[in-house]
Amino acid sequence: MRKASYLYIAALTVLTISALAFSSCQPSRPSVRQDFPGSYTLAYQEIYGRCYDSIDYPVVALDLYSDGVSLDRNHHIKGTGFNLYLSDIFVPDSLLEEGTYNSLNLKSQISNLQSPLPFTFLPGRDYEGTPHGMYILRIEDNKVASIQVLDSGSFAYRNDSLLFTLYYRNAYGRWITYTPTFAGTLFPWLKK
Repeated sequence: MRKASYLYIAALTVLTISALAFSSCQPSRPSVRQDFPGSYTLAYQEIYGRCYDSIDYPVVALDLYSDGVSLDRNHHIKGTGFNLYLSDIFVPDSLLEEGTYNSLNLKSQISNLQSPLPFTFLPGRDYEGTPHGMYILRIEDNKVASIQVLDSGSFAYRNDSLLFTLYYRNAYGRWITYTPTFAGTLFPWLKK
């Protein structure tokens, strides 16, 4: 009986040490989880007009800033916070109109970018380290600290408000839904 107790204690000790060893062998995870703001407080509508020869519609972009970030008089970013940017939004006229806008499907629509429909925009893509389409910049002390490219999504523009449903993949390849809002004046900004 005494021998069985020693075996039981030895087995329990081995199991405890094994459990501790396995628990310390977890895959590495980012030390800081990036949370994006739920709303933006400043927004510009950048007006490009008809800038593609092969596309019949004018193009605008949305440039939004969270609390803590603004633009100086030369339109340089200053502060600490976030900048949400959506380029190449195809519109029926020269300005953003009320309605729902959806990102294009990268494979079927962008490869043949002859005439995308209005109320669509380019999804986000990283081309050799340069973000295009739609992405979020994390700004710290007037400098870009990180960039998150957004894969796809949609937004609704109504009564001076924007409601987004955007998607991106995290470091583990999981789809994340991001639903920020903006309410206020959408300032026009003519791009030269």
